[in-house]
Amino acid sequence: MDRASRGKQIKIYVGKCFRVFFHEHGWKLFISTAIITVLIAFVIDRDKMFNDYAATRNGVFALTCGCIWIGIFNSIQSVCKERDIIKREHRSGLHISSYVIAHTVFELAISFVESLIVTGLFCAFFASNMPGFGVILPTVIELWLAFFFTIFASDTLGLMVSCIVKTPTTAMTVMPFVLIIQLVMSGFIFELKGFMDAVSYLTVSKWNLNALCTTLNVNKLGENNILMHQMYELHKDDYIFEPGPYILKFVVLIGFILLYTAISIISLHFVDKDKR
Repeated sequence: MDRASRGKQIKIYVGKCFRVFFHEHGWKLFISTAIITVLIAFVIDRDKMFNDYAATRNGVFALTCGCIWIGIFNSIQSVCKERDIIKREHRSGLHISSYVIAHTVFELAISFVESLIVTGLFCAFFASNMPGFGVILPTVIELWLAFFFTIFASDTLGLMVSCIVKTPTTAMTVMPFVLIIQLVMSGFIFELKGFMDAVSYLTVSKWNLNALCTTLNVNKLGENNILMHQMYELHKDDYIFEPGPYILKFVVLIGFILLYTAISIISLHFVDKDKR
């Protein structure tokens, strides 16, 4: 390992990730992704989705919950369960950055497939009412982009947690709190003020929800909805149906992916200091 360059180590560990995935029947993740998507599709009102402000926002929120769960669950235990192996190989020449980047590349591939599953099933259920075009691209493509970046950003968030904690048990203990922060602190359900509102901008969920609502132009649905007027006024600036603000949402999600990957690398560098 000490003679291998970073690039070669990345290639080696990406291959290892895929071998483990096939050996341990990792394809079951895709089945769970399909089940989650179908369950969400059944609880969303098909007649009101895309036609009613409240129903569309609720549907978008349910989809975001599912994508974040899928992403975090992908990787929350992937690193911490190998911590002893990482420590031994690090002392033998393993570059931590190569190890983390290899896992990130692998998770990108998994997230890509999962986002296709979510998009395909969602469109199969709601194609009849779905608008043809989003802000820039066909609606189906913009939905896929939102699902992909949300799953992948959540995946790298789970990877970061897995690099910080020392055991799979701890990772699964932390996981519910990470999910709660993402969903409650998004500002989508509860009106957040002051410091709490500032925190909401640090959640993947907020930016994905805004992206999806922008694609579906919920502002147009809320303009004449008297019952939801207060909610519409509160969030209308987040859902501006224009290319610039829309693209910014994905730039932020990419920023989260890079940030979580960097923190993963930095935190895993302390693996040699484990007292276990």
